[in-house]
Amino acid sequence: MLHVLFVCTGNTCRSPMAKAIYAEKSVEYGISSICSSAALGFGEGVVSPNSVEVCREIGLDISDHRPRVMRERDIAITDIFVVMTEMHAQTLMGMLGVPMSKIYILGGGIPDPYGSDIETYRECRKKIEKGVDDFCRILKGMMTNRSLKVGNDDQPYFNANAVWTP
Repeated sequence: MLHVLFVCTGNTCRSPMAKAIYAEKSVEYGISSICSSAALGFGEGVVSPNSVEVCREIGLDISDHRPRVMRERDIAITDIFVVMTEMHAQTLMGMLGVPMSKIYILGGGIPDPYGSDIETYRECRKKIEKGVDDFCRILKGMMTNRSLKVGNDDQPYFNANAVWTP
């Protein structure tokens, strides 16, 4: 089963929104996967209220999301790490030894809206929506061409917010 992990700095804004949008879009594209989100940094507290609101505007509920830090198990089972910035990609490669071939920078980079007004979060969500749509198109093509290497681990992430799309 394909494992997709959405990664940002604190797992309170971008990666929870991206995971929720991907969970819906992947069904539209017929992509069977397990997805989750995690932080490279803090990963504690609660999801940003503005993230909850802008997702609610498009019919997605992320209010139950609890930020968490990426764990060793995540690295072991993830087939594709979808990061929000080049710095996240560099951290995964440099500090955690993840090969570049397993990393995808969403939308060419998604700026962090943390602490901004609701309109900034809406703009962020729109960039994420476009980025996820592009990612799903690329992913579907790779799956069709059989050019995507997927591990054998069908276990879900150790996260109450993990989503499995049959």
